[in-house]
Amino acid sequence: MDGIMNKLRNLDAYPKINEDFYSRTLSGGVITLVSSVVMFLLFFSELRLYLHAVTETKLVVDTSRGETLRINFDITFPALACSILSVDAMDISGEQHLDVRHDVIKKRLDVHGNVIEARQDGIGAPKIEKPLQRHGGRLDHNETYCGSCYGAEAADDDCCNSCEDVREAYRKKGWALSNPDLIDQCKREGFLQKIKDEEGEGCNIYGFLEVNKVAGNFHFAPGKSFQQSNVHVHDLLAFQKDSFNISHKINRLSFGDYFPGVLNPLDSVQWTQEQPSGMYQYFIKVVPTVYTDVSGNTIQSNQFSVTEHFKGAEIGRLQSLPGVFFFYDLSPIKVTFTEQHVSFLHFLTNVCAIVGGVFTVSGILDSFVYHGQKAIKKKMEIGKFS
Repeated sequence: MDGIMNKLRNLDAYPKINEDFYSRTLSGGVITLVSSVVMFLLFFSELRLYLHAVTETKLVVDTSRGETLRINFDITFPALACSILSVDAMDISGEQHLDVRHDVIKKRLDVHGNVIEARQDGIGAPKIEKPLQRHGGRLDHNETYCGSCYGAEAADDDCCNSCEDVREAYRKKGWALSNPDLIDQCKREGFLQKIKDEEGEGCNIYGFLEVNKVAGNFHFAPGKSFQQSNVHVHDLLAFQKDSFNISHKINRLSFGDYFPGVLNPLDSVQWTQEQPSGMYQYFIKVVPTVYTDVSGNTIQSNQFSVTEHFKGAEIGRLQSLPGVFFFYDLSPIKVTFTEQHVSFLHFLTNVCAIVGGVFTVSGILDSFVYHGQKAIKKKMEIGKFS
């Protein structure tokens, strides 16, 4: 048994020295104090990293199919009235959403940007008690109202009972409504009068669009849109204006839900139009993104980058449709962010490396200082130090 104990004693890598042989120095005390402070600072830094989650980033090929893309927007047009502003969306698959109204809210703004209270439709319009019937006569007490669509009926029994119904029927036919005052419904509702009353007002439009996850565009432009010879056009004749001011401020624009750390480059971006009219275009590259937190909750969202371009037009000659256009395309690469905690063994390894590394470096430094002082002192004793 004693032999085994002696063999274990010979394996001791840390031989002990009698305290009588210790030589304590001032420089050694200073180095010990500094190294202890450094050791504690590094330890607490490592502890903070251990207690907080770290985010791991990966790039993978996006293999998802058949998904939809949610576009959240909040845009202010200080010089474009809500009554003439419309939202359209279309993609390369041929699907179109024209004059989108569901999940879209408009707020009328005055010249100072303050929200104007909503008013009843038809204020300032001439009051006609008996609307014009489709057959040409005025509405009698015992009749059901069925307004004319002025040649744009899809079927013989179709009725257009409001100015909006007539405009929609014209849109489906691909016709432009050149003079709304010639339409009984528009005249009764004071369509042109309403536009004149809102002259100089602005509009804050916000909401979201749900579109196919393919390349496409959405835009904010004056007038009701329709297809004419397979070309997307807007009916601007009804407004009797030669130019439109499309100055705008993007309060918020995002593709998908918010997740921690996301940066949307168009948030709070503002542009002021200096030319009489034109088309402002944003070209957006959407990058699918998956964010997973430490609890395992996953958020499917997107990031994007953007470039922009303005296409001007001479006054009175609208070669391009005035409006703000957002053309987006999707990246085939998906970014994944995964939050995770550092393992305890990794933390323990780093702590040991900190303690051992600082202790070793401080020992080398102390030895260098001690032997340097000793050599200088010896030379001074024999008079060779100069």
